[in-house]
Amino acid sequence: MDIKSFQRALSQIAETRGISPEVIIGTLEAALATAYKKDYGQKGQKIKAKFNQVSGDAQFWQLKLVVDESMLYTQEEIDALKEKKIMPSEDFDRVIEGQEAPKKVVFNPEKHIMINEAKKENPKIQLGEELEIPLPSKQDYGRIAAQTAKQVILQKIREAEKDVIASEYRSKEGEIISGVVQRIEGNIILIDIGKTLGILNREEQIPGEFYRQGQRLKFYILKVEDTPKGSVVLLSRVYPKLVSRLFELEVPEISSGTVVIKSIAREPGYRTKIAVASTESGIDPIGSCVGQRGTRIMAVINELGGEKIDVIQWQEDPEKFIANALSPAKISGVKIEDKNTATVFVSPEQFSLAIGKDGRNVRLAANLTGWKIDIKPDEKTEAKSEAKKAEEKSESESKKEEKPEEVKKEKKVKKAKKSKKEESAEEKAEETK
Repeated sequence: MDIKSFQRALSQIAETRGISPEVIIGTLEAALATAYKKDYGQKGQKIKAKFNQVSGDAQFWQLKLVVDESMLYTQEEIDALKEKKIMPSEDFDRVIEGQEAPKKVVFNPEKHIMINEAKKENPKIQLGEELEIPLPSKQDYGRIAAQTAKQVILQKIREAEKDVIASEYRSKEGEIISGVVQRIEGNIILIDIGKTLGILNREEQIPGEFYRQGQRLKFYILKVEDTPKGSVVLLSRVYPKLVSRLFELEVPEISSGTVVIKSIAREPGYRTKIAVASTESGIDPIGSCVGQRGTRIMAVINELGGEKIDVIQWQEDPEKFIANALSPAKISGVKIEDKNTATVFVSPEQFSLAIGKDGRNVRLAANLTGWKIDIKPDEKTEAKSEAKKAEEKSESESKKEEKPEEVKKEKKVKKAKKSKKEESAEEKAEETK
């Protein structure tokens, strides 16, 4: 074997696939063990291979598990299991679906060795350990064994590559990533996020938002989930922290820590309320988030498909914080009750604005502040508004009473003007005669 060519190929595969050379060597050793067992081994044997990168040679061992009588089924137990149509296992690590891991195994001379025999080979060996029995090295392998080894190498490298990608994205959980919509399969959107495809499930899509192939959007990496088919990167467009991550990208004060996002409440596709505070005096947290002429907040709104965003000034005083959270409604007063409940008084004109469409404004304010909010009309302002309405009503009625006299005067004036016109017309007629 040309060792230099092998090492160059090893480093090239490691660089292009993003896999460490040790993992590739381990894959090669597993392939050599599979090929050795295919041509020279026996059924049930467990072969271990060790590849020497310097000389290019390989050594082989047969592995046998050290057991004693308590770890083996007796013939009576085997017969009883067969009557129950349960096949006793030969491996402790082989778990049949719906059953517990076997506490005993059937003795197989190719897989197991008794403790007294194993002590002859290695006096220090213990129960449950594997005894390594050296095997003669082989250089020539058949076509089928070579093809099997090739398949093992490809499969192991593919699995290692998937593990590397999964660990990379697992470290990015909680961050946002830019991706391109690749294809749409029913309610599931597959997103190209670079080295792999992310999945955007139906419940993680913004209501009313439409997706098309080739569309570039930003997503929140929810988690990396292990499935029977491999690791899957789950993405989200509705998670509240997506908004805070977008503000971190657009607002340098947030990324530097001078402006802090205290809390956030979101109803995806409709409205978001975000409470911010400044850690340094002289910095306006709301102005920093909005930006000059609203450029910063508009960038976030456009990324979320036009979702409305209210930036709220965070306050330690719950009364002031609740009043701020109910903006754009103007609050007359806030009364703190027991059991984390607050009663908010608003004028009749501001009542519907404080509640919001479908109760969305007060619901978001409650989620933002963590208080149960009960909105009631202010009695003082209500009395004032009723008195004002009564005054306006009386004024309108008095005007209605004055109207008939004015109408009569106007009629008299019109009649006087009309009679003057008739007289002038008669005088003109006589002159012409």
